[in-house]
Amino acid sequence: MPELHFKGKEYVYNHHLNVPFRPLLAQPDKSIGEDSGNLIIHGDNLHALKALLPRYAGKVDCIFIDPPYNTGNENWCYNDNVNSPIMRDWLNSNPVNKEDMLRHDKWLAMMWPRLKLLHELLAENGSFWMTLDDNEVHRARMMMDEVFGEENFIATCIWQKVFAPKNTARHFSEDHDYLLVYAKNGVTWLPNLLERTDEMEARFSNPDNDHRGPWTSGDLTARNYYSKGKYEVTGPTGKTFDSGNNYWRQSYEEFLKLDADKRIWWGNDGNNTPRIKRFLSNVKEGKVPQTLWFWQDVGHTQDAKKELLSVMNFNTTEDVFITPKPAQLLQRVLELSTTTDSLILDSFAGSATTAHAVLAQNAKDGGNRQFILVECEDYADTLTAERVRRVINGYEFAGNQKEELYREKITWTNFSKEGPHHKLLQYVQSIENIDGLRFDNIKKEIKDGELIVTGENKITERVPGLGGGFTFYTLGEPLDIDKILTGETLPDYQALGAWLFHTATGQPLNAEQTDASRWYLGSSNSYHVWLIYRPDLDFLKSPQAALTLSVAETIAKTCQDKPHLVFAAAKYAPNRLLLPLGVEHAPLPFALYRMEKD
Repeated sequence: MPELHFKGKEYVYNHHLNVPFRPLLAQPDKSIGEDSGNLIIHGDNLHALKALLPRYAGKVDCIFIDPPYNTGNENWCYNDNVNSPIMRDWLNSNPVNKEDMLRHDKWLAMMWPRLKLLHELLAENGSFWMTLDDNEVHRARMMMDEVFGEENFIATCIWQKVFAPKNTARHFSEDHDYLLVYAKNGVTWLPNLLERTDEMEARFSNPDNDHRGPWTSGDLTARNYYSKGKYEVTGPTGKTFDSGNNYWRQSYEEFLKLDADKRIWWGNDGNNTPRIKRFLSNVKEGKVPQTLWFWQDVGHTQDAKKELLSVMNFNTTEDVFITPKPAQLLQRVLELSTTTDSLILDSFAGSATTAHAVLAQNAKDGGNRQFILVECEDYADTLTAERVRRVINGYEFAGNQKEELYREKITWTNFSKEGPHHKLLQYVQSIENIDGLRFDNIKKEIKDGELIVTGENKITERVPGLGGGFTFYTLGEPLDIDKILTGETLPDYQALGAWLFHTATGQPLNAEQTDASRWYLGSSNSYHVWLIYRPDLDFLKSPQAALTLSVAETIAKTCQDKPHLVFAAAKYAPNRLLLPLGVEHAPLPFALYRMEKD
Protein backbone atom coordinates (compact mmCIF):
# COMPACT_ATOMS: atom_id res chain seq x y z
CA MET A 1 0.00 0.00 0.00
CA PRO A 2 1.38 3.48 -0.81
CA GLU A 3 2.47 5.37 2.29
CA LEU A 4 1.88 9.05 2.98
CA HIS A 5 5.04 10.95 3.97
CA PHE A 6 5.00 14.35 5.61
CA LYS A 7 7.49 16.39 7.56
CA GLY A 8 7.42 15.44 11.23
CA LYS A 9 5.73 12.08 10.76
CA GLU A 10 8.54 10.24 12.51
CA TYR A 11 8.01 12.41 15.60
CA VAL A 12 4.24 11.99 15.82
CA TYR A 13 3.94 8.39 14.62
CA ASN A 14 3.73 7.08 18.19
CA HIS A 15 3.18 10.39 19.97
CA HIS A 16 -0.24 9.25 21.19
CA LEU A 17 1.55 6.71 23.40
CA ASN A 18 3.55 9.44 25.14
CA VAL A 19 0.61 11.74 25.87
CA PRO A 20 0.25 11.79 29.67
CA PHE A 21 -2.93 10.55 31.30
CA ARG A 22 -4.97 13.39 32.81
CA PRO A 23 -8.03 12.60 34.93
CA LEU A 24 -11.40 14.12 34.11
CA LEU A 25 -12.60 16.57 36.77
CA ALA A 26 -16.36 17.06 37.00
CA GLN A 27 -17.65 20.64 37.28
CA PRO A 28 -21.12 20.33 38.87
CA ASP A 29 -21.88 24.05 38.56
CA LYS A 30 -21.58 23.80 34.76
CA SER A 31 -23.38 20.46 34.45
CA ILE A 32 -27.10 19.96 34.04
CA GLY A 33 -29.59 17.26 35.00
CA GLU A 34 -28.98 13.84 36.45
CA ASP A 35 -26.00 11.68 35.47
CA SER A 36 -27.13 10.76 31.95
CA GLY A 37 -23.82 9.42 30.64
CA ASN A 38 -23.40 12.49 28.42
CA LEU A 39 -20.06 14.32 28.71
CA ILE A 40 -18.80 17.73 27.60
CA ILE A 41 -15.05 18.12 28.14
CA HIS A 42 -13.18 21.42 28.03
CA GLY A 43 -9.56 20.85 27.16
CA ASP A 44 -7.06 19.89 24.49
CA ASN A 45 -8.67 17.12 22.51
CA LEU A 46 -5.49 15.04 22.32
CA HIS A 47 -5.27 14.93 26.12
CA ALA A 48 -9.03 14.48 26.44
CA LEU A 49 -9.00 11.48 24.12
CA LYS A 50 -6.20 9.92 26.18
CA ALA A 51 -8.23 10.61 29.34
CA LEU A 52 -11.22 8.79 27.82
CA LEU A 53 -9.31 5.59 26.99
CA PRO A 54 -9.47 3.95 30.44
CA ARG A 55 -13.27 3.97 30.35
CA TYR A 56 -14.23 4.11 26.69
CA ALA A 57 -11.60 2.21 24.67
CA GLY A 58 -13.45 0.10 22.11
CA LYS A 59 -16.86 1.35 23.27
CA VAL A 60 -17.70 4.27 20.96
CA ASP A 61 -20.21 3.31 18.26
CA CYS A 62 -19.99 6.42 16.09
CA ILE A 63 -17.31 9.09 15.83
CA PHE A 64 -18.03 12.31 13.96
CA ILE A 65 -15.43 15.08 13.68
CA ASP A 66 -15.37 18.40 11.88
CA PRO A 67 -11.66 19.32 12.15
CA PRO A 68 -10.01 22.49 10.80
CA TYR A 69 -10.19 22.35 7.01
CA ASN A 70 -6.76 24.01 6.80
CA THR A 71 -7.91 26.60 4.29
CA GLY A 72 -5.19 28.99 5.40
CA ASN A 73 -7.75 31.40 6.84
CA GLU A 74 -8.44 29.69 10.17
CA ASN A 75 -5.25 30.66 12.04
CA TRP A 76 -5.29 27.41 14.02
CA CYS A 77 -2.24 26.59 16.13
CA TYR A 78 -0.19 23.44 16.30
CA ASN A 79 0.42 23.08 20.03
CA ASP A 80 1.17 19.41 20.72
CA ASN A 81 4.08 19.08 23.10
CA VAL A 82 6.27 16.92 20.88
CA ASN A 83 9.86 16.93 22.06
CA SER A 84 11.80 17.54 18.85
CA PRO A 85 13.64 20.55 17.36
CA ILE A 86 11.46 20.43 14.25
CA MET A 87 8.30 20.68 16.30
CA ARG A 88 9.76 23.53 18.32
CA ASP A 89 10.49 25.42 15.12
CA TRP A 90 6.91 24.87 14.01
CA LEU A 91 5.55 26.17 17.29
CA ASN A 92 7.50 29.38 16.80
CA SER A 93 5.78 29.92 13.43
CA ASN A 94 2.20 29.56 14.70
CA PRO A 95 -0.55 30.32 13.82
CA VAL A 96 -0.91 28.30 10.64
CA ASN A 97 -2.00 30.42 7.66
CA LYS A 98 -1.68 30.56 3.88
CA GLU A 99 1.87 31.91 4.08
CA ASP A 100 3.00 28.87 6.02
CA MET A 101 4.62 26.57 3.46
CA LEU A 102 4.41 23.65 5.92
CA ARG A 103 0.74 24.06 6.79
CA HIS A 104 -0.24 20.75 5.16
CA ASP A 105 2.50 18.89 7.03
CA LYS A 106 1.40 20.53 10.28
CA TRP A 107 -2.22 19.59 9.70
CA LEU A 108 -1.25 15.96 9.15
CA ALA A 109 1.03 16.02 12.20
CA MET A 110 -1.84 17.45 14.26
CA MET A 111 -4.38 14.90 13.02
CA TRP A 112 -2.25 11.73 13.16
CA PRO A 113 -2.08 11.13 16.94
CA ARG A 114 -5.71 12.15 17.37
CA LEU A 115 -6.84 9.65 14.74
CA LYS A 116 -4.77 6.93 16.42
CA LEU A 117 -6.58 7.54 19.71
CA LEU A 118 -9.97 7.81 18.00
CA HIS A 119 -9.33 4.48 16.30
CA GLU A 120 -8.59 2.94 19.70
CA LEU A 121 -11.81 4.35 21.16
CA LEU A 122 -13.97 3.09 18.27
CA ALA A 123 -15.96 -0.10 18.86
CA GLU A 124 -15.41 -3.15 16.65
CA ASN A 125 -18.77 -2.53 14.97
CA GLY A 126 -18.32 1.26 14.96
CA SER A 127 -17.95 3.81 12.17
CA PHE A 128 -15.98 7.04 11.75
CA TRP A 129 -17.21 10.15 9.87
CA MET A 130 -15.11 13.24 9.05
CA THR A 131 -16.09 16.37 7.10
CA LEU A 132 -13.50 18.10 4.91
CA ASP A 133 -13.16 20.13 1.73
CA ASP A 134 -10.64 20.00 -1.12
CA ASN A 135 -7.79 21.46 0.93
CA GLU A 136 -6.95 18.21 2.73
CA VAL A 137 -9.38 15.49 1.67
CA HIS A 138 -6.88 13.70 -0.58
CA ARG A 139 -4.19 13.69 2.11
CA ALA A 140 -6.75 12.67 4.72
CA ARG A 141 -7.75 9.65 2.64
CA MET A 142 -4.16 8.40 2.54
CA MET A 143 -3.67 9.07 6.26
CA MET A 144 -6.92 7.31 7.12
CA ASP A 145 -5.94 4.33 4.99
CA GLU A 146 -2.82 3.96 7.12
CA VAL A 147 -4.54 4.43 10.48
CA PHE A 148 -7.76 2.50 9.82
CA GLY A 149 -6.61 0.25 6.96
CA GLU A 150 -7.64 0.88 3.36
CA GLU A 151 -9.91 -2.18 3.49
CA ASN A 152 -12.02 -0.33 6.05
CA PHE A 153 -12.80 2.62 3.80
CA ILE A 154 -16.56 2.72 3.21
CA ALA A 155 -17.43 5.78 1.10
CA THR A 156 -16.90 9.44 0.36
CA CYS A 157 -20.22 11.24 0.62
CA ILE A 158 -20.84 14.59 -1.07
CA TRP A 159 -22.79 17.12 1.00
CA GLN A 160 -24.35 20.00 -0.94
CA LYS A 161 -23.58 22.72 1.60
CA VAL A 162 -25.02 25.69 -0.32
CA PHE A 163 -28.29 26.03 -2.21
CA ALA A 164 -27.31 28.76 -4.68
CA PRO A 165 -24.15 29.29 -6.77
CA LYS A 166 -21.68 31.96 -5.68
CA ASN A 167 -21.40 34.39 -8.59
CA THR A 168 -18.25 35.89 -7.07
CA ALA A 169 -16.32 32.62 -7.52
CA ARG A 170 -13.23 33.01 -9.67
CA HIS A 171 -13.44 29.58 -11.32
CA PHE A 172 -16.18 27.36 -9.90
CA SER A 173 -18.74 27.91 -7.18
CA GLU A 174 -17.75 25.45 -4.44
CA ASP A 175 -21.09 23.96 -3.50
CA HIS A 176 -20.10 20.85 -1.56
CA ASP A 177 -18.01 19.39 1.23
CA TYR A 178 -16.89 15.79 1.68
CA LEU A 179 -17.81 13.31 4.37
CA LEU A 180 -15.25 10.50 4.67
CA VAL A 181 -16.66 7.28 6.09
CA TYR A 182 -14.52 4.50 7.58
CA ALA A 183 -15.36 1.51 9.75
CA LYS A 184 -13.38 -0.29 12.42
CA ASN A 185 -14.20 -3.46 10.48
CA GLY A 186 -15.25 -2.77 6.90
CA VAL A 187 -16.09 -6.43 6.26
CA THR A 188 -18.84 -6.64 8.85
CA TRP A 189 -20.05 -3.06 9.22
CA LEU A 190 -23.22 -2.07 7.35
CA PRO A 191 -25.13 1.22 7.40
CA ASN A 192 -28.74 1.33 8.47
CA LEU A 193 -31.36 1.80 5.79
CA LEU A 194 -33.10 5.16 5.57
CA GLU A 195 -36.83 5.44 6.05
CA ARG A 196 -38.87 5.15 2.87
CA THR A 197 -40.33 8.51 1.91
CA ASP A 198 -43.96 9.15 0.93
CA GLU A 199 -42.71 9.79 -2.59
CA MET A 200 -41.15 6.32 -2.71
CA GLU A 201 -44.31 4.69 -1.36
CA ALA A 202 -46.39 6.56 -3.97
CA ARG A 203 -44.53 4.78 -6.79
CA PHE A 204 -46.31 1.56 -5.83
CA SER A 205 -49.95 0.91 -6.69
CA ASN A 206 -52.21 -2.03 -7.40
CA PRO A 207 -54.25 -1.36 -10.55
CA ASP A 208 -55.01 -5.06 -11.14
CA ASN A 209 -55.89 -5.86 -7.49
CA ASP A 210 -53.03 -8.34 -7.19
CA HIS A 211 -53.39 -10.27 -3.93
CA ARG A 212 -49.67 -9.70 -3.25
CA GLY A 213 -50.29 -6.00 -2.73
CA PRO A 214 -48.91 -2.76 -4.25
CA TRP A 215 -46.28 -3.03 -6.96
CA THR A 216 -44.37 -1.06 -9.55
CA SER A 217 -43.07 -2.26 -12.91
CA GLY A 218 -39.50 -2.59 -14.12
CA ASP A 219 -37.75 -3.10 -17.44
CA LEU A 220 -37.31 -6.71 -18.56
CA THR A 221 -34.43 -5.98 -20.92
CA ALA A 222 -30.78 -5.01 -20.54
CA ARG A 223 -27.90 -4.16 -22.84
CA ASN A 224 -25.67 -6.92 -21.46
CA TYR A 225 -25.34 -9.93 -23.70
CA TYR A 226 -27.32 -12.99 -22.60
CA SER A 227 -27.24 -16.07 -24.80
CA LYS A 228 -30.86 -16.99 -23.98
CA GLY A 229 -32.13 -13.42 -24.19
CA LYS A 230 -33.20 -13.30 -27.83
CA TYR A 231 -36.78 -14.44 -28.49
CA GLU A 232 -40.28 -13.19 -29.25
CA VAL A 233 -43.15 -13.16 -26.76
CA THR A 234 -46.87 -12.91 -27.40
CA GLY A 235 -49.09 -10.67 -25.30
CA PRO A 236 -52.72 -11.25 -24.20
CA THR A 237 -54.05 -9.56 -27.37
CA GLY A 238 -51.86 -11.62 -29.69
CA LYS A 239 -49.36 -8.81 -30.30
CA THR A 240 -45.74 -9.99 -30.40
CA PHE A 241 -42.71 -8.28 -28.85
CA ASP A 242 -38.98 -8.81 -29.08
CA SER A 243 -36.07 -7.32 -27.08
CA GLY A 244 -34.99 -4.97 -29.88
CA ASN A 245 -31.30 -4.08 -29.62
CA ASN A 246 -31.21 -5.33 -26.02
CA TYR A 247 -31.57 -8.77 -24.44
CA TRP A 248 -34.31 -10.20 -22.27
CA ARG A 249 -33.04 -10.68 -18.71
CA GLN A 250 -34.69 -14.12 -18.44
CA SER A 251 -34.74 -17.20 -20.59
CA TYR A 252 -37.95 -17.94 -22.49
CA GLU A 253 -38.86 -20.70 -20.04
CA GLU A 254 -38.41 -18.38 -17.04
CA PHE A 255 -40.47 -15.68 -18.79
CA LEU A 256 -43.39 -18.09 -19.23
CA LYS A 257 -43.24 -19.01 -15.52
CA LEU A 258 -43.33 -15.33 -14.52
CA ASP A 259 -46.26 -14.69 -16.88
CA ALA A 260 -48.17 -17.67 -15.52
CA ASP A 261 -47.62 -16.29 -12.00
CA LYS A 262 -49.06 -12.94 -13.15
CA ARG A 263 -45.74 -11.19 -12.52
CA ILE A 264 -45.64 -9.77 -16.06
CA TRP A 265 -47.50 -6.53 -16.70
CA TRP A 266 -48.76 -5.95 -20.23
CA GLY A 267 -50.43 -2.60 -19.55
CA ASN A 268 -54.06 -1.83 -18.79
CA ASP A 269 -55.19 -2.92 -22.24
CA GLY A 270 -52.80 -5.90 -22.46
CA ASN A 271 -51.16 -4.37 -25.49
CA ASN A 272 -47.97 -2.82 -24.07
CA THR A 273 -44.35 -3.98 -23.98
CA PRO A 274 -44.09 -6.46 -21.09
CA ARG A 275 -42.58 -5.31 -17.78
CA ILE A 276 -41.88 -7.21 -14.58
CA LYS A 277 -43.89 -6.48 -11.42
CA ARG A 278 -41.83 -5.63 -8.31
CA PHE A 279 -43.91 -5.84 -5.14
CA LEU A 280 -43.54 -3.47 -2.24
CA SER A 281 -43.61 -6.44 0.13
CA ASN A 282 -40.38 -7.73 -1.45
CA VAL A 283 -38.56 -4.40 -1.28
CA LYS A 284 -36.17 -3.67 1.57
CA GLU A 285 -37.80 -2.05 4.60
CA GLY A 286 -35.87 1.14 3.94
CA LYS A 287 -33.88 3.06 1.37
CA VAL A 288 -30.25 2.20 0.66
CA PRO A 289 -28.19 5.36 1.42
CA GLN A 290 -26.52 7.16 -1.45
CA THR A 291 -23.30 9.15 -1.53
CA LEU A 292 -24.97 12.34 -2.81
CA TRP A 293 -26.54 14.28 0.07
CA PHE A 294 -28.65 17.21 -1.15
CA TRP A 295 -29.36 20.25 1.00
CA GLN A 296 -33.09 19.63 0.82
CA ASP A 297 -32.53 16.43 2.82
CA VAL A 298 -29.75 17.37 5.25
CA GLY A 299 -29.67 21.17 5.37
CA HIS A 300 -27.05 23.69 4.27
CA THR A 301 -24.66 26.17 5.87
CA GLN A 302 -27.23 28.97 6.06
CA ASP A 303 -29.58 26.59 7.87
CA ALA A 304 -26.80 25.85 10.33
CA LYS A 305 -26.14 29.52 11.04
CA LYS A 306 -29.84 30.32 11.44
CA GLU A 307 -30.21 27.33 13.74
CA LEU A 308 -27.35 28.51 15.93
CA LEU A 309 -28.64 32.10 15.90
CA SER A 310 -32.08 31.00 17.04
CA VAL A 311 -30.83 28.75 19.86
CA MET A 312 -28.19 31.14 21.20
CA ASN A 313 -30.20 34.29 20.49
CA PHE A 314 -27.24 36.07 18.95
CA ASN A 315 -27.93 39.60 17.77
CA THR A 316 -26.34 39.29 14.32
CA THR A 317 -24.63 36.73 12.16
CA GLU A 318 -21.36 38.42 13.11
CA ASP A 319 -21.63 36.63 16.44
CA VAL A 320 -21.38 33.30 14.63
CA PHE A 321 -17.61 33.12 14.56
CA ILE A 322 -17.40 29.45 13.64
CA THR A 323 -18.74 27.41 10.73
CA PRO A 324 -21.41 25.14 12.23
CA LYS A 325 -22.99 22.15 10.53
CA PRO A 326 -26.79 21.77 10.41
CA ALA A 327 -28.30 19.35 12.91
CA GLN A 328 -30.06 17.65 9.96
CA LEU A 329 -26.69 16.60 8.57
CA LEU A 330 -25.68 15.00 11.87
CA GLN A 331 -29.06 13.32 12.22
CA ARG A 332 -28.50 11.66 8.84
CA VAL A 333 -25.17 10.34 10.16
CA LEU A 334 -26.91 9.05 13.28
CA GLU A 335 -29.69 7.42 11.27
CA LEU A 336 -27.13 5.52 9.21
CA SER A 337 -24.66 4.58 11.93
CA THR A 338 -26.35 4.20 15.31
CA THR A 339 -28.94 2.27 17.25
CA THR A 340 -31.10 3.72 20.01
CA ASP A 341 -28.41 2.93 22.64
CA SER A 342 -25.28 4.03 20.78
CA LEU A 343 -22.44 6.16 22.14
CA ILE A 344 -21.37 9.06 19.88
CA LEU A 345 -18.10 11.02 20.17
CA ASP A 346 -17.20 14.40 18.66
CA SER A 347 -13.70 15.61 19.57
CA PHE A 348 -13.96 18.88 17.58
CA ALA A 349 -17.28 19.86 19.11
CA GLY A 350 -17.45 23.55 18.13
CA SER A 351 -21.06 24.72 18.48
CA ALA A 352 -22.31 21.32 19.76
CA THR A 353 -24.32 20.39 16.68
CA THR A 354 -23.57 16.72 17.37
CA ALA A 355 -25.15 16.86 20.84
CA HIS A 356 -28.15 18.76 19.42
CA ALA A 357 -28.61 16.05 16.79
CA VAL A 358 -28.29 13.23 19.36
CA LEU A 359 -30.95 14.78 21.59
CA ALA A 360 -33.22 15.43 18.58
CA GLN A 361 -32.83 11.87 17.31
CA ASN A 362 -33.58 10.47 20.78
CA ALA A 363 -36.73 12.59 20.90
CA LYS A 364 -37.70 11.33 17.44
CA ASP A 365 -37.36 7.60 18.05
CA GLY A 366 -37.40 7.31 21.85
CA GLY A 367 -33.71 6.38 21.91
CA ASN A 368 -31.17 6.61 24.71
CA ARG A 369 -28.10 7.58 22.71
CA GLN A 370 -25.29 9.25 24.64
CA PHE A 371 -22.75 11.82 23.49
CA ILE A 372 -19.22 12.84 24.40
CA LEU A 373 -18.09 16.27 23.21
CA VAL A 374 -14.57 17.71 23.45
CA GLU A 375 -13.83 21.39 22.85
CA CYS A 376 -10.53 23.13 23.55
CA GLU A 377 -11.55 26.74 22.93
CA ASP A 378 -12.63 29.21 25.62
CA TYR A 379 -16.24 29.04 24.41
CA ALA A 380 -16.59 25.41 25.55
CA ASP A 381 -18.84 26.60 28.39
CA THR A 382 -20.44 29.74 26.94
CA LEU A 383 -21.26 28.32 23.50
CA THR A 384 -20.71 24.55 23.28
CA ALA A 385 -22.25 23.61 26.62
CA GLU A 386 -24.68 26.54 26.68
CA ARG A 387 -26.28 25.44 23.41
CA VAL A 388 -26.82 21.97 24.85
CA ARG A 389 -28.32 23.45 28.03
CA ARG A 390 -30.81 25.46 25.98
CA VAL A 391 -31.73 22.52 23.75
CA ILE A 392 -32.31 20.41 26.88
CA ASN A 393 -34.34 23.02 28.80
CA GLY A 394 -35.96 24.88 25.91
CA TYR A 395 -35.25 28.44 24.86
CA GLU A 396 -36.78 31.69 23.74
CA PHE A 397 -36.52 32.31 20.02
CA ALA A 398 -36.50 35.94 18.93
CA GLY A 399 -37.05 36.71 15.26
CA ASN A 400 -38.93 38.82 12.72
CA GLN A 401 -42.38 38.13 11.33
CA LYS A 402 -42.70 39.72 7.89
CA GLU A 403 -45.62 40.73 5.67
CA GLU A 404 -45.12 42.14 2.17
CA LEU A 405 -47.19 45.30 1.76
CA TYR A 406 -46.26 46.53 -1.72
CA ARG A 407 -44.14 45.53 -4.69
CA GLU A 408 -43.58 47.37 -7.98
CA LYS A 409 -41.07 46.96 -10.80
CA ILE A 410 -38.86 50.04 -11.08
CA THR A 411 -38.26 51.35 -14.62
CA TRP A 412 -36.88 54.57 -16.08
CA THR A 413 -40.44 55.89 -16.53
CA ASN A 414 -40.73 55.99 -12.73
CA PHE A 415 -38.24 58.85 -12.88
CA SER A 416 -39.61 60.78 -15.90
CA LYS A 417 -40.04 64.51 -15.68
CA GLU A 418 -43.81 64.12 -15.27
CA GLY A 419 -42.96 63.00 -11.75
CA PRO A 420 -44.36 59.45 -11.23
CA HIS A 421 -41.60 58.91 -8.68
CA HIS A 422 -43.19 61.56 -6.47
CA LYS A 423 -46.50 59.70 -6.61
CA LEU A 424 -44.68 56.47 -5.80
CA LEU A 425 -42.99 58.06 -2.80
CA GLN A 426 -46.31 59.48 -1.66
CA TYR A 427 -47.92 56.04 -1.92
CA VAL A 428 -45.14 54.46 0.11
CA GLN A 429 -45.57 57.22 2.69
CA SER A 430 -49.28 56.46 2.88
CA ILE A 431 -48.48 52.79 3.52
CA GLU A 432 -46.22 53.85 6.38
CA ASN A 433 -48.95 56.06 7.82
CA ILE A 434 -51.71 53.46 7.54
CA ASP A 435 -49.82 50.29 8.43
CA GLY A 436 -47.17 51.78 10.68
CA LEU A 437 -49.23 51.07 13.78
CA ARG A 438 -49.47 47.36 12.93
CA PHE A 439 -45.73 46.81 12.62
CA ASP A 440 -42.59 47.53 14.58
CA ASN A 441 -40.82 48.55 11.40
CA ILE A 442 -41.64 49.32 7.74
CA LYS A 443 -38.75 48.17 5.55
CA LYS A 444 -38.25 49.65 2.07
CA GLU A 445 -35.71 48.19 -0.36
CA ILE A 446 -35.00 47.94 -4.07
CA LYS A 447 -34.00 44.39 -4.95
CA ASP A 448 -33.56 42.89 -8.42
CA GLY A 449 -35.20 45.92 -10.03
CA GLU A 450 -38.24 45.93 -7.75
CA LEU A 451 -39.36 48.22 -4.97
CA ILE A 452 -40.46 46.09 -2.03
CA VAL A 453 -42.19 47.42 1.08
CA THR A 454 -42.36 44.98 3.99
CA GLY A 455 -43.87 45.23 7.45
CA GLU A 456 -41.85 43.58 10.23
CA ASN A 457 -42.81 42.60 13.76
CA LYS A 458 -40.39 41.26 16.33
CA ILE A 459 -41.67 38.03 17.82
CA THR A 460 -40.59 35.78 20.66
CA GLU A 461 -41.46 32.10 20.75
CA ARG A 462 -40.73 29.41 23.30
CA VAL A 463 -39.08 26.31 21.82
CA PRO A 464 -39.73 23.31 24.11
CA GLY A 465 -36.73 21.46 25.52
CA LEU A 466 -35.73 17.97 24.40
CA GLY A 467 -34.78 16.84 27.92
CA GLY A 468 -31.65 15.07 29.07
CA GLY A 469 -28.52 16.20 30.86
CA PHE A 470 -24.73 16.17 30.77
CA THR A 471 -21.71 16.42 33.03
CA PHE A 472 -19.18 19.14 32.28
CA TYR A 473 -15.53 18.14 32.76
CA THR A 474 -12.15 19.79 32.68
CA LEU A 475 -8.79 18.04 32.54
CA GLY A 476 -6.81 17.56 35.73
CA GLU A 477 -3.06 17.64 36.12
CA PRO A 478 -1.20 14.75 34.44
CA LEU A 479 -0.56 11.72 36.64
CA ASP A 480 3.13 12.35 37.09
CA ILE A 481 5.10 9.42 38.54
CA ASP A 482 7.63 11.72 40.20
CA LYS A 483 4.89 13.71 41.91
CA ILE A 484 3.16 10.53 43.05
CA LEU A 485 6.47 9.28 44.46
CA THR A 486 6.77 12.36 46.62
CA GLY A 487 3.10 12.46 47.52
CA GLU A 488 2.75 15.85 45.86
CA THR A 489 -0.08 14.63 43.64
CA LEU A 490 -2.42 11.91 44.82
CA PRO A 491 -5.24 11.19 42.33
CA ASP A 492 -8.57 9.92 43.56
CA TYR A 493 -9.37 6.21 43.57
CA GLN A 494 -11.44 6.22 40.39
CA ALA A 495 -8.91 8.19 38.33
CA LEU A 496 -5.90 6.13 39.36
CA GLY A 497 -7.85 2.89 39.17
CA ALA A 498 -9.10 3.53 35.62
CA TRP A 499 -5.58 4.37 34.47
CA LEU A 500 -3.99 1.29 36.10
CA PHE A 501 -6.77 -1.03 34.89
CA HIS A 502 -6.45 0.09 31.27
CA THR A 503 -2.65 0.09 31.36
CA ALA A 504 -2.51 -3.43 32.78
CA THR A 505 -5.28 -5.05 30.73
CA GLY A 506 -5.66 -2.92 27.58
CA GLN A 507 -9.40 -2.84 28.27
CA PRO A 508 -11.68 -0.05 29.50
CA LEU A 509 -12.80 -0.09 33.11
CA ASN A 510 -16.49 -0.58 33.75
CA ALA A 511 -17.11 1.91 36.54
CA GLU A 512 -20.26 0.06 37.60
CA GLN A 513 -18.12 -2.87 38.75
CA THR A 514 -15.83 -0.78 40.93
CA ASP A 515 -16.24 -1.07 44.70
CA ALA A 516 -13.58 0.99 46.46
CA SER A 517 -14.84 -0.15 49.88
CA ARG A 518 -13.35 -3.58 49.24
CA TRP A 519 -10.56 -2.42 46.85
CA TYR A 520 -12.19 -4.01 43.78
CA LEU A 521 -11.70 -2.30 40.39
CA GLY A 522 -13.32 -4.70 37.95
CA SER A 523 -12.99 -7.72 35.73
CA SER A 524 -10.99 -7.97 32.49
CA ASN A 525 -10.78 -10.87 30.08
CA SER A 526 -7.88 -12.34 32.06
CA TYR A 527 -8.02 -10.94 35.59
CA HIS A 528 -10.05 -9.66 38.46
CA VAL A 529 -8.23 -6.40 39.20
CA TRP A 530 -7.88 -4.87 42.67
CA LEU A 531 -6.36 -1.63 43.96
CA ILE A 532 -5.48 -1.10 47.63
CA TYR A 533 -5.30 2.67 47.70
CA ARG A 534 -6.53 5.87 49.25
CA PRO A 535 -5.37 9.36 48.25
CA ASP A 536 -3.93 9.77 51.73
CA LEU A 537 -0.19 9.81 52.31
CA ASP A 538 -0.49 8.58 55.91
CA PHE A 539 -2.60 5.62 54.78
CA LEU A 540 -0.17 4.74 52.00
CA LYS A 541 2.72 4.71 54.49
CA SER A 542 0.85 2.35 56.78
CA PRO A 543 0.65 -1.47 56.75
CA GLN A 544 -3.05 -1.25 55.76
CA ALA A 545 -1.94 -0.31 52.23
CA ALA A 546 0.01 -3.53 51.73
CA LEU A 547 -1.08 -6.86 50.26
CA THR A 548 -0.99 -9.29 53.13
CA LEU A 549 -1.66 -13.03 53.16
CA SER A 550 -5.01 -12.54 54.93
CA VAL A 551 -6.09 -9.97 52.32
CA ALA A 552 -4.98 -12.31 49.51
CA GLU A 553 -6.97 -15.21 51.01
CA THR A 554 -10.07 -13.01 51.25
CA ILE A 555 -9.66 -11.89 47.64
CA ALA A 556 -9.13 -15.48 46.42
CA LYS A 557 -12.42 -16.59 48.02
CA THR A 558 -14.53 -13.97 46.25
CA CYS A 559 -14.42 -15.72 42.87
CA GLN A 560 -12.27 -18.40 41.31
CA ASP A 561 -13.06 -18.16 37.61
CA LYS A 562 -9.84 -16.25 36.81
CA PRO A 563 -6.66 -15.02 38.54
CA HIS A 564 -6.50 -11.86 40.64
CA LEU A 565 -4.18 -8.91 39.94
CA VAL A 566 -3.73 -6.71 43.01
CA PHE A 567 -2.18 -3.23 42.85
CA ALA A 568 -0.69 -2.24 46.20
CA ALA A 569 2.16 -0.12 47.51
CA ALA A 570 3.82 -3.21 49.03
CA LYS A 571 3.21 -6.87 49.85
CA TYR A 572 3.74 -8.69 53.13
CA ALA A 573 3.51 -12.21 51.72
CA PRO A 574 5.89 -14.15 49.44
CA ASN A 575 4.90 -15.19 45.95
CA ARG A 576 5.15 -18.88 46.93
CA LEU A 577 2.05 -18.31 49.08
CA LEU A 578 0.25 -15.83 46.83
CA LEU A 579 0.50 -17.59 43.46
CA PRO A 580 -1.18 -20.86 44.59
CA LEU A 581 -4.11 -18.68 45.65
CA GLY A 582 -4.29 -17.24 42.15
CA VAL A 583 -3.19 -13.82 43.42
CA GLU A 584 -0.48 -11.75 41.72
CA HIS A 585 0.95 -8.55 43.18
CA ALA A 586 1.29 -5.54 40.88
CA PRO A 587 3.39 -2.92 42.69
CA LEU A 588 2.56 0.70 42.42
CA PRO A 589 5.69 2.60 41.20
CA PHE A 590 8.70 0.94 42.81
CA ALA A 591 9.46 2.39 46.27
CA LEU A 592 6.37 4.52 45.91
CA TYR A 593 6.19 4.99 49.66
CA ARG A 594 8.41 3.91 52.48
CA MET A 595 6.26 1.52 54.47
CA GLU A 596 6.23 2.05 58.21
CA LYS A 597 6.04 -1.36 59.85
CA ASP A 598 4.68 -1.77 63.35
